[in-house]
Amino acid sequence: MYHKVEICGINTSKLEVLTEDEKTELLIKAHNGDRYARERLITGNLRLVLSVIQSFQNRGENPDDLFQVGCIGLIKAVDHFDLTQEVKFSTYAVPLVIGEIRRFLRDNSILRVPRSMRDLAYKAMKAKEKLSKSLLREPTAEEIAKELGEDLKAIQNALEAIVDPISLFEPVYSDNGDSVFVLDQIGDSVNTDDSWLDKIAIGSAMQTLTPREKRILTLRYYNGKTQTEVSEEIGISQAQISRLEKNALGKVKKMIT
Repeated sequence: MYHKVEICGINTSKLEVLTEDEKTELLIKAHNGDRYARERLITGNLRLVLSVIQSFQNRGENPDDLFQVGCIGLIKAVDHFDLTQEVKFSTYAVPLVIGEIRRFLRDNSILRVPRSMRDLAYKAMKAKEKLSKSLLREPTAEEIAKELGEDLKAIQNALEAIVDPISLFEPVYSDNGDSVFVLDQIGDSVNTDDSWLDKIAIGSAMQTLTPREKRILTLRYYNGKTQTEVSEEIGISQAQISRLEKNALGKVKKMIT
C-alpha cells in the first residue's frame, strides 16, 4: 500500500517536482500572500511526505492517514520556513513532517502513557520549537526544563515515554542521493553534536593507521597503559613505541584538523 500509485485520491506518478530555485521563488511569493504560490509549493513537495511515510510502513497504520497527517507538517514548514537561514527547505520540512506523524501515532498508540506525563511532554515539545527559533539550534533538555520551570529528570522521562522505538540509521528522506536519517534529527544533552563529530572523525582517522600504530594508540589511550607496558606487550623498545605513537598521533591530528 505504501508503494501504490494513488494515495488520498492523488496520482503520485504525476506529482510535480520543484527545483531549489523554484522553491525559493515560490516561498518568497507565498510569504508575501500569494495563495497560488503557497498551494503550488505544497503540491510540489508532496513527494517529500510520501518519502517520509515509507519509514513508518511497519506500524500497521493506513498510509492514507499518515499521508494526510504528514501534509500538515509540510504546510507548517511552508508557512514558517525562514528564507534568511542557509538551509534547504527539505532539511527544514522533514522534521516537521516526522513530528506530526509521530504525534498522530502516539495519540493512537496502544501503550498507555499517563495523561500528566503526556501533557508535560507536549509542553516540552512546544518549548523546544520555541527555543529552536530563538536559539537557531536545537535546545538541550536543561534549557527546555528551565524554560518550563520543571525538573530536568521529569522532562527527560516525559519525552522518553512518548517516543516510539525506531532505528537511528533508518532513512526518513532522500533528496538526490543525500539522505536524512533519524540520527540527524536527535538532540542529546550529553553527547552533543561536537562530541559525536569528534568521535566519528577520530574513528575515521584511526582507520588510516597501520595495524601496529592502531594497536599502540588503543593500548595507550583506551587501555591507559604506559609506553613501557606497551613496549613489553608488543615486543619492541620504548623508543620505538614513542616514535610510532608520535607519528600515529600526527596522522590522526592531520586528518581531523
